[in-house]
Amino acid sequence: MKTDIDIALEAKMEPIKNVAEKLGIGEDEIDLYGKYKAKLTDDLWNRIKDRPDGKLILVTAINPTPAGEGKTTTTVGLGQAMEKIGKKAVIALREPSLGPCFGLKGGAAGGGYAQVVPMDELNLHFTGDFHAITSANNLLAAMLDNHIQQGNALGIDPKQIVWKRCVDMNDRVLRNITVGLGRKADGVTREDHFIITVASEIMAILCLAENRKDLKERLGRIIVAYTEKGEPVTAKQLNAVGAMAALLKDAIRPNLIQALEHTPALVHGGPFANIAHGCNSIRATKTALKLADYTITEAGFGADLGAEKFMDIKCRIAGLKPDAVVLVATVRALKYNGGVPKEELGKENLDALKRGIVNLEKHMENIALYDVPCIVTLNRFTTDTEAELSFVKDFCEEHGCEFALSKVWEKGGEGGIELAKKVVETIETKESHFHCLYEDSLSIKEKIETIAKEIYGADRVAFEPAAENQIARIESLGFQTMPVCMAKNQYSLSDDKSLLGRPKNFTIHIREVYVSAGAGFVVAITGTIMTMPGLPKVPAAEGIDVDDDGRITGLF
Repeated sequence: MKTDIDIALEAKMEPIKNVAEKLGIGEDEIDLYGKYKAKLTDDLWNRIKDRPDGKLILVTAINPTPAGEGKTTTTVGLGQAMEKIGKKAVIALREPSLGPCFGLKGGAAGGGYAQVVPMDELNLHFTGDFHAITSANNLLAAMLDNHIQQGNALGIDPKQIVWKRCVDMNDRVLRNITVGLGRKADGVTREDHFIITVASEIMAILCLAENRKDLKERLGRIIVAYTEKGEPVTAKQLNAVGAMAALLKDAIRPNLIQALEHTPALVHGGPFANIAHGCNSIRATKTALKLADYTITEAGFGADLGAEKFMDIKCRIAGLKPDAVVLVATVRALKYNGGVPKEELGKENLDALKRGIVNLEKHMENIALYDVPCIVTLNRFTTDTEAELSFVKDFCEEHGCEFALSKVWEKGGEGGIELAKKVVETIETKESHFHCLYEDSLSIKEKIETIAKEIYGADRVAFEPAAENQIARIESLGFQTMPVCMAKNQYSLSDDKSLLGRPKNFTIHIREVYVSAGAGFVVAITGTIMTMPGLPKVPAAEGIDVDDDGRITGLF
């Protein structure tokens, strides 16, 4: 059986200018990054910005398991299938982080015959957006420490510095470090921290900014530290905004690539959904909506994280209204939620399926909270039995949810025709009455409790004393109207990753709360979630190589 990268490297790609032409984009409206990648120009947006929007479809999933769900694969396959049934579609995805590529999860280009290409370049350096974000983040950190070293005119308290350095790599030893060791000229000695680039506020800002003017305003609002009197110090006060914006000048422009069947794909921005807001850029999504009749986008991890943040953060800030949600599951993953070990998932087990399908049920209920039509799709595996498939189909339909099988991993767009037709039919017959889960006027604690109880199914929320104090300060500074971005493990509806299925009678633990004033949301850290992941015992990096001809192997 061919690997994902084998399939990707054998693909016959169209020159990206030809893919752009399918969308009515001229050669002078793209800047080429080689033959198969391009960035869209500002002139393109100015030309199309007044067009009516197409339909917006969000692809989300149940909680991820080692069995795999295939959310990005479904997103890409659905885009290809839309074209098979004569619909003009654009795929809108996030860019992959190097951390998972070299760690445990792997890349984020889809899989099988439902991938975006060039897969190897996308998963590695792509067009340099993450480098620009990392550089802007660390420039601000350098200017902050330099300000303190050069006399500290703003009166920054070194023990109240909240801005962290970043790197796009899983490197646990950088979580907590000491900087400024050595001579007096080497800086002020203090504790410092690293986060992974996809958790940086700069990443969130890039994905939420409407244009360069908005980008600079958001960068200026970043809070980097507090004074001895507890007053916030911003990037604007450090005179860092212009240089940061210069580093991000091209990174803010969406990237255009293609699926294996040449469906256009805008891939831009890449915040994680477990520790950040989990959605691609507003610019890319809005551009896609102007270029096609159907935009298919995805949000990271399960619907408890990615979809919730897509609805309550991205849609709220951007004024977007999804027309339908595709909820991805597999029989294997549902059986895993029902207690079946990974090595036994290929065997028919209806009892386990009945126990595990409650995870899907909760996500279906969550989508219903937003009043958006929902279609459940099963990524079909060869080990799935007709009895298992029928059980899931009947369950969905009994709960008032549309259902379609998907074989896009195996057959590409052809394997997604049933799903594509179901999505189009649903959009044409069921109206979306989208609304956010909570109002801006609620307090920060009320917003956290609403998400924890309504989306996760928690009984209560426990706030650690430090979090209580942080919330009080954030509200005193006037940030209480912002939406909340929950940082939670992705494997469970709870903050305990071992609690599979649909946990009951549990508490969500909030240990830290801080404001991302530039991004425009408040972050709540739950349980033991880390903003700098570590590598597993055997990282994927050990299996990645490049031959003498430059052909990369081992990416997945």
